Amino acid sequence: MFERLPIQVDSASRSPIYDQIEAQIKSLIVGGQLPSGSALPSIRKLATQLACSVITTRRAYQNLEQAGYIETLQGKGTFVKAMSAREQAMQKHVSVEEALKKAIEAGRRYGYSDDELKKLFAEALMEG
Repeated sequence: MFERLPIQVDSASRSPIYDQIEAQIKSLIVGGQLPSGSALPSIRKLATQLACSVITTRRAYQNLEQAGYIETLQGKGTFVKAMSAREQAMQKHVSVEEALKKAIEAGRRYGYSDDELKKLFAEALMEG
């Protein structure tokens, strides 16, 4: 188990804090940094580390549990659930696709055309 999960929250973000926590833990799991069986910090400990409420961290954990990423064993703690390589690959694909859709949505809100968005994407790929 990580002494401290490598996640950060941005209280100035438009995204709710529980959503930020959930997305980052999901990314750590799907990316393999948190392998199956890894123990997660308690809800209270994580809330303290991130300087947010217990209710917020509980909601993130509940969402992750409902989505099948983690499981809570009464009296033992919260752990990363086993995920097959195929499930992991599928979740990576879904996560990246969702992020790209959000970026496209943001670009369209700002009035960018599809060609302009493609150019921005190509530039970002080259920089990254």
